[in-house]
Amino acid sequence: MLTLLNLLSAVALLIWGTHIVRTGILRVYGTNLRHVIGQNVSRRMFAFVAGIVVTAMVQSSNATAMLVTSFVGQGLMALTPALATMLGADVGTALMARVLTFDLSWLSPLLIFLGVIFFLTRKQTRAGQLGRVGIGLGLIILALQLIVEAATPITHAQGVKVIFASLTGDILLDALVGALFAMVSYSSLAAVLLTATLAGAGVISLHVAIGLVIGANIGSGILAFLSTNMQNAAGRQVALGSLLYKLIGLLLIMPVLDPLVAWMDSLSYSAQELVIGFHLLYNTARCFLMLPTVGLMARICAWLLPEREQTNGVAKPRHLDPAALDTPSLALANAVRETLRIGDLIDTMLVNMLDVLRGKQTAITAEMRTLSDEVEVLYSAVKLYLAQMPREDLSEQDSRRWAEIIELAINLKLASDVIERMLRKVQQQKTSQRRSFSETGLEELVGLQTQLIDNLRLGLTVFLNSDPQNARQLLREKRRFRAQERRLAHAHVSRLQRKVTQSIETSSMHLELIADMKRLNSLFCGSAYVVLETSETGALELDDAADTQHSP
Repeated sequence: MLTLLNLLSAVALLIWGTHIVRTGILRVYGTNLRHVIGQNVSRRMFAFVAGIVVTAMVQSSNATAMLVTSFVGQGLMALTPALATMLGADVGTALMARVLTFDLSWLSPLLIFLGVIFFLTRKQTRAGQLGRVGIGLGLIILALQLIVEAATPITHAQGVKVIFASLTGDILLDALVGALFAMVSYSSLAAVLLTATLAGAGVISLHVAIGLVIGANIGSGILAFLSTNMQNAAGRQVALGSLLYKLIGLLLIMPVLDPLVAWMDSLSYSAQELVIGFHLLYNTARCFLMLPTVGLMARICAWLLPEREQTNGVAKPRHLDPAALDTPSLALANAVRETLRIGDLIDTMLVNMLDVLRGKQTAITAEMRTLSDEVEVLYSAVKLYLAQMPREDLSEQDSRRWAEIIELAINLKLASDVIERMLRKVQQQKTSQRRSFSETGLEELVGLQTQLIDNLRLGLTVFLNSDPQNARQLLREKRRFRAQERRLAHAHVSRLQRKVTQSIETSSMHLELIADMKRLNSLFCGSAYVVLETSETGALELDDAADTQHSP
């Protein structure tokens, strides 16, 4: 019982070490890896190589699968190059299995020792996160040694020999057991290493070991597919294609398995080396053979898992991938994209409001209510998504970006409420009270509303690019808007003095709309201050803005 517990704890340590390496690499190089995957999609071979490189760095094909399915689900990557990347990930994980089976026992204590020092002393820096990666690599190497040591006594147990004696070389049964190994250990690498250990001890034959290795690959594909159950159809299509390729590999090797094993058995290598070597060669040959068919596989997956049309008109979050929460740079980028979607909804609401003022539309209450509901849904999703991020692990720059995103999301939500209230006022004025603005007053409101839309779009650009020049331009536009707002208020009072009937009837509404637009403009221009706070001239610009704001 203790021996079995030692084996299970060694496998758990291997999984934990892989998790530490993955999160450490993604936190330091997450954006770079995203660019490696995202920018190498024009050619299948480049996408294939990108999959090998990324998987070798993060030590897990499942981690690569999460990245790729996230990109496809967000529309950042097409399905065809994504499948090529997943084929590269299979080769990458086989390469790392070969590397990690070398005698690296001397490296494990060194990596753990140095990693702990860097991680504890410089936790919030890049060096600290690289120390975290060192700890993970050291634990992986240590876990592999422990797996071999814990499995050795098990191989001599009579009960184990009886159990594995039931595996007589039936490829389908062996593959099923291998898939279960990979799924229980949550790692195809652990399953392959355990299989190699059993084969080296003579507990299982080489024929059975080969079947278990093939099954371990299928098990990793099943795990990747199950992990995408929260993704949209586009993201799940990637995992489905990867799983189908693994199943096709099983079908292709079945006719030649017996002569292949007989030839391998004649080689002067140990059974353990033959199992590891087969794992590498099988994945490499299978993936290169399947690479030209990724276009066809993409069409098959799209047919098997079609996109479902939304049954209601309320928008749902598209970019808030939970799998990216361990990678702050990716998670923040997702939150930015979703917040920009809220900005687009606000833009649509402002344009609709402009049409109402001009009289082009008179009954868009239902449409505006739907837009407001969509803003509420996306705002709540962004807020909850950011709340799940571990802020203590964020760098100073990421913490500032986190605050900027939540502030803009709140401002846009407040803007939605203000616009909806403005619409109700205008419709009530035009329908219930049968009153219309004067021609001059309407022209002034339309001009101010148009300027407001321009400021919203400029504010979203500042938020996205953090360009100080655009931020200064946005503050100039804010000052110009305030001056225009005061001038229009004075002009309206002048019309009241001249006893213009329409101006008198709509006076309260006119001034309230100007005040609402003034508040909206302040909400839209808030992103400029965050950008200028970090620039050299930020203090001067903020002082100027404050002076303007408080001037009579």
